[in-house]
Amino acid sequence: MIDLEREDGLAVITIDRPEARNAISLATMGELEKALDAAEGAGALVIRGSGDRAFVSGGDLKELAALRTEDDAAAMALRMRAICDRLADFPAPVIAAVNGHALGGGAEVAVAADIRVAADDIKIGFTQSTLAIMPAWGGAERLAALVGPGRALLLAGTGQTLTAPEAERLGLLDQVLPRADFDAGWRALAHSLTTAPARAIKHVIGRPGAPVSAEEAARTFARLWVDDAHWAAVERATAKRSR
Repeated sequence: MIDLEREDGLAVITIDRPEARNAISLATMGELEKALDAAEGAGALVIRGSGDRAFVSGGDLKELAALRTEDDAAAMALRMRAICDRLADFPAPVIAAVNGHALGGGAEVAVAADIRVAADDIKIGFTQSTLAIMPAWGGAERLAALVGPGRALLLAGTGQTLTAPEAERLGLLDQVLPRADFDAGWRALAHSLTTAPARAIKHVIGRPGAPVSAEEAARTFARLWVDDAHWAAVERATAKRSR
């Protein structure tokens, strides 16, 4: 149901429920929690769905329909929001490889990542309002941070779906790749971000609207400056210029 791959500093979490379009069930939440535990220490993290039809199609409506009280619904929302918060707070860069449509809760999972890379034939939308509910996993707030509060209300309030190029123009997607190049593209990007500088930059950026202090940013830079990797890179660059 949830696969975890570790390779050269990269961790890849794949939601593998093709029979349910990679929808999130309560069991899926438990497996995601375990996968995030196992991914600790990775230089970068990718979250994706299996196949090419769906990234995540949202919550598993057949199972979640059993939740009939406010307390049960709130508990489910808080649990999955905590998982999305763990993605957002992961110490290393997190990439959502949007391999298929990301609708409803799937869009919420996508915006919990730092970077969203999508195939050019996907659609993305906060479609919860079409079921007379709202985003419950932190997606509305994260959407507002990406596109502004007015546009977030417009998109989520109407349940509008966007094509990949439309979402990229709005800043909801960061990179759109041709379907034929998608798998190689997201993997190459993810590997390029498994670096100490990328982790440091994520730390300095912080949460939307809450970057770290100037002192902490300077100290983060200074730790990289005195590291052996920096001086080795300087030597390589100097040698190249002297040729």
